[in-house]
Amino acid sequence: MASYTGGMKVGSGYYWNPRRWGVEVVPPEGGRLPGDVGAKYMKLPFPVVLAVLPIAGLVFLMFLPLIGFVLFANAIARKLTGGARRGAKELASTVSPGWAPGEAHLTGKAGEEKRAGEAKTPELEELEKEIAARKDERK
Repeated sequence: MASYTGGMKVGSGYYWNPRRWGVEVVPPEGGRLPGDVGAKYMKLPFPVVLAVLPIAGLVFLMFLPLIGFVLFANAIARKLTGGARRGAKELASTVSPGWAPGEAHLTGKAGEEKRAGEAKTPELEELEKEIAARKDERK
């Protein structure tokens, strides 16, 4: 079976889009397939179309109620476990550290406070005098 893309000019026939599970009928004079270039089509002979479409409809009819029951059960399960999940999330937020990547508070570490009786080094005193002198120059 040949493969075609959306927008191509094709001859008459039946073209099946497996993504949408739809069949496009092209009239005897020919025409273009709907959709953009990403839409894929396969040309099917009429006997195959006659066999496949009723089977696809039957599969749809069988699974439609099943899909409804599955979605209903999923909604009930979410309601029942939603409170537990929210409680666990709140507990995890209180236990986990408040660290955020890229965030810097520059507050130093505990125990880094300057001690009152600590002597300054001569280099530090010289640097403080130089900074004070430059501040006085600007004024």
